[in-house]
Amino acid sequence: MGMAPIAHVLWGKYMKYNPSNPKWWNRDRFVLSNGHACALQYVLLHLSGFKEYSMEQLQKFRQVGSKCPGHPENILVDGGIEVTTGPLGQGIGNAVGLAIAEAHLAASFNKPDFEIFNNFTYVFCGDGCLQEGVSCEASSVAGHLGLGKLILFYDDNHITIDGETDLSFSEDVLKRYESYGWHTQFVADGDNDIAAIAAALEAAQKVTDKPSIIKVRTTIGKGSSKQGTEKVHGSPLGAEEIVKVKKLFGFPEDKSFYVPDDVKQVYDQIIPKGQAAEDKWNDMYKSYSSKYPKEAAELARRMSNKLPENWRSCLPTFKPEDAAKATRQHSETVINAIAGTIPELIGGSADLNPSTLSYIKSSGDFQKGTHEGRNIRFGVREHGMASICNGIMGYGGLVSYGSTFLNFIGYAMGAVRLSALSHFGVIYVMTHDSIGLGEDGPTHQPIESLMAVRATPNILLLRPADGNETSGAYAVAIESHSRPSVLALSRQAIPNLKGSSIEGVFKGAYVLQDAEGGKPDVSIVGTGSEVSLAVEAAALLQKDHNLKVRVISMPSWELFREQSSEYQQSVFLEDVPVLAVEAASHVGWGEFSHASVAMHSFGHSGPAKDVFIKYGFTAKNVSEKALKLVDFYKGRKAGSLVVKPF
Repeated sequence: MGMAPIAHVLWGKYMKYNPSNPKWWNRDRFVLSNGHACALQYVLLHLSGFKEYSMEQLQKFRQVGSKCPGHPENILVDGGIEVTTGPLGQGIGNAVGLAIAEAHLAASFNKPDFEIFNNFTYVFCGDGCLQEGVSCEASSVAGHLGLGKLILFYDDNHITIDGETDLSFSEDVLKRYESYGWHTQFVADGDNDIAAIAAALEAAQKVTDKPSIIKVRTTIGKGSSKQGTEKVHGSPLGAEEIVKVKKLFGFPEDKSFYVPDDVKQVYDQIIPKGQAAEDKWNDMYKSYSSKYPKEAAELARRMSNKLPENWRSCLPTFKPEDAAKATRQHSETVINAIAGTIPELIGGSADLNPSTLSYIKSSGDFQKGTHEGRNIRFGVREHGMASICNGIMGYGGLVSYGSTFLNFIGYAMGAVRLSALSHFGVIYVMTHDSIGLGEDGPTHQPIESLMAVRATPNILLLRPADGNETSGAYAVAIESHSRPSVLALSRQAIPNLKGSSIEGVFKGAYVLQDAEGGKPDVSIVGTGSEVSLAVEAAALLQKDHNLKVRVISMPSWELFREQSSEYQQSVFLEDVPVLAVEAASHVGWGEFSHASVAMHSFGHSGPAKDVFIKYGFTAKNVSEKALKLVDFYKGRKAGSLVVKPF
């Protein structure tokens, strides 16, 4: 209610969009970062003529099956909601990503007299958004990059759930944003001064070298007896109070979900206005396509989420005799091979390029004034980086990636979770993936991180064992447009393995090395750097105990679960005991193994080799544990690990 005047000015007069075609490429983007205010956005979508937002849908607000959930969700509708917001501050980060995408695509495809991309990104936010750290990180990036088409409306209503904001939030927000490099304005009466809101918006549109924030003083719950208090923040007004509000504003007291005729007349103009704007753009794009057919074809491919034909041919392959390298080094090789074939790939690291090796060498930096660059310098801002990557993916035509140490995915997990919920195929390049990073010790050694990702729905955790599997991991990630991927890569060098393959990664797990002479006595399954350890242990078991050992590489639990039951049973054989090896948490391995060599504590600081020895990640210890497992199951049925009742 408090932001309704701002929303009316923006949606009713200034925002460029076509409800008849919600996916028009050059539409202005709108993000509601304070997603709990979503009823306002749903009403605007309904009034403006978005077909999916019928009166029936509004009446099902926050009900199961409704397209109007308690916070905006982009996957429930075909347009109108650009990104999924709700966790406060995320929308600001998403909006920065949307603005980066617009700037990059404009720099890449616009020609003189052909502004294919020139839209604004508008954001609504509240006090809570500005208190969350993710918004601070993303806003700092936006100011540094000079994103002039990003305009943020700050609903300054002085109320949070606890009460008055001065209980915990007394800073001068505009001074902070001025220090970030933003253009700042203040509207003192957002309840009534429509002209001032419009003037501030027009002024912000004219500032092209920096993003803008407009602080608007409003009254929460305007018109109710609870206005201006925390009591109206998240609680329904109640039937009696609603009647009073209707009476105050001149609405029929006995009607609900009622739209007056004069309101309809105003918003009935939106569709023809939007259609005219798109028609004009379409005429321009037709001429553009005629004059620049190569660029138009490339743009059409990207915006339809299609990959270049035979794109996998660019993926490097490796042989066992090739030099042992860390998978982060293989990742550098692969990402630079892909970058030439897939020009829509854009991203960067959280100030860790020398360590994560994620820099695209064939491109420059995305900086203020050089928006054609594909390398984004996110700075030491993991959470902001992930949130920005979501916005880039939400725009269309680009594939974003962000990189840091795997342990610090915890800093970014709020946005990573939204990647999965939003069906955004962001690629997270996470290096230093186990206790194998060594000297930095337990503060940097990820123990629970793999399981935290694996426990998250609609996300792929890919932990490649060598160069071929690293290529395979990128192939899976690039082709998983509606599912994010986390690539867990080693710091330490590991050998290229006989039998490894790109194709095997797509299966999630495969037999890397099989037993000779019949059914295996035991299977050893590993991921990442521990697969080579499993191979060494298998050799010891065969040599010293004449055991038949199957070695299984399992780069992705999620992909393996998606295979047929027949394939799963061909990898994990019935009544063959399985030992898992992973230099991270043991949690979860009970699904695929009878026992495990894994971590039950935090790690230790020291050279990687010594840390591995301390925690039992040696061929000798793994072979001894496998031998004990074989002895335990003598005379017992190991059963089938992968046959599920439903």
